[in-house]
Amino acid sequence: MMSGQESGKEPKKEQLWHTALRRYWWIALLAVCLLAIGAYFYVKSSGDSRQAKQTIARPAPVVTAVAKKGNINVYITGLGSVTPISTVTVKSRVDGQLMNVAFREGQIVKSGQLLAEIDPRPYETQLTQATGQLVRDQALLDNARLDLKRYQVLAEQDSVAKQQLDTQAALVRQDEGIVKFDQGVVENAKLQLVYSRITAPVSGLVGLRLLDPGNIVHATDTNGILVITQLQPITVIFPIAEDNLPALLAKMKSTRLQVDAFNRDQSQKLSTGYLLTVDNQIDPATGTVKLKAMFDNKKNELFPQQFVNARLLLDTKRDTTVVPASAIQRSQQKTFVYIVKEDKTVSVRPVSVGPGEGDNVSIEEGVSPGEVVVVEGAERLRDGSKVELPTTPVKDGDSDHKSRQKK
Repeated sequence: MMSGQESGKEPKKEQLWHTALRRYWWIALLAVCLLAIGAYFYVKSSGDSRQAKQTIARPAPVVTAVAKKGNINVYITGLGSVTPISTVTVKSRVDGQLMNVAFREGQIVKSGQLLAEIDPRPYETQLTQATGQLVRDQALLDNARLDLKRYQVLAEQDSVAKQQLDTQAALVRQDEGIVKFDQGVVENAKLQLVYSRITAPVSGLVGLRLLDPGNIVHATDTNGILVITQLQPITVIFPIAEDNLPALLAKMKSTRLQVDAFNRDQSQKLSTGYLLTVDNQIDPATGTVKLKAMFDNKKNELFPQQFVNARLLLDTKRDTTVVPASAIQRSQQKTFVYIVKEDKTVSVRPVSVGPGEGDNVSIEEGVSPGEVVVVEGAERLRDGSKVELPTTPVKDGDSDHKSRQKK
C-alpha cells in the first residue's frame, strides 16, 4: 500500500520540477533581451551625443552685413481709392429730340466742347416771336414818349389838363415795363437756343453713351446722356490710424507732405503727389481718419475708383544706424541681433528697433556703425557659437549688397 502511494507522488514532483525549470528559463531569456535592448540604446545615445558635440563644435556658415550710418524715411501707409475731383452726369436742359451726338465713348473732351444737339427749330421760332413782340412794344413806347413831350409843351401853354399829362406819363412807364418784359422773353428764347447745344461742363473722360440719337429728351430726365469724369488732376482718399494724427498735423504746418501711390501689391509706384487735406473727424468705428492727396496724373496712371496703396512721407531719420531687417531676431523676452566678434564667435546683443524702409531698419540702441551682424543662418546659432564667415568681403549694411557664402 505504501509503495503504491509513493510511486503516485513521484510523477507529480517531477512535473512540478519541469514546470519551474521552464519558468526560470523564460525569465532568463527575458532578462537577456532587456539587457540587449538597453545596450543598443546606450550605444546609440552615446553615438548621437558624440555626433551632436561634433556638430556643435563645427563652425556654422552664416551670411553677414556691416551696420552703417544712413537715412531712413518714416512713412504712413493706407489702402485708398482714386476719387475724381469732378464726376458730371450731362443732361439736357431743354425738351426736344436728340438730333446729333458729337462725342465717342472713351474720348477725352475739353471744357466747352460740343457733345450733342437738341432739335433747335422750336426755340428758333420762339426767339422770332419774342423778337417781333419786342419790336412792336418798343414802337408803342416810342410813340407814347412823343405824345408825352407834346403834352408837356401844351401843359406849359396851359392848353391841356394836368390829368391828361399825368395819364400819358403813366402810359409811358407802362410801355417801358412791357418792353423790359419782352427783352426778358427774348433773352430766355436765346438761352433755350443755347441749351439746345449741349457742351462739356468740365474736361475729362467720357463714359459709355446713355442715350442714342433720335430719342426725345426732357429736362426732367434723371439718366442723362453721358457721364464725364475729370482725370487731371485727381485725388486719392485713404485712411490712417488716429494715433498718427498729432504728428501729421504738426508736420503739415511747416511743409507740404509727399504722397506716393503704389499698385495693389506695392510692386510699382504709379504716381507722386502731395497731401491736400485731412478730414474733419475720426471714424469711431475704425479709429481712423481720412486723408486726401492730390496727383497731377498727367499720364493717366491713376483711374477713377482704382484701389491703390498710398504712402505718405512723414519724416526722415538722418545719420541713424541701419542694418538689414533680416538681422533682427525676436524672442518672447527681447529683440536682439547676433554680433560677430573678431574671434569668429557670436554674441547676443539686445537692440531697440526703429522705423524701417524696404529691406533695412534703423537701430535706436544696441548696435554701432561698423559692427558685423548675422543676416542669414541665425537659426543655427546661440551665444558663443563659432561661425564660418563668407569667403568674399563683407559689404556694408544695404541688404541688396550682402555677401553670401559660396557653396
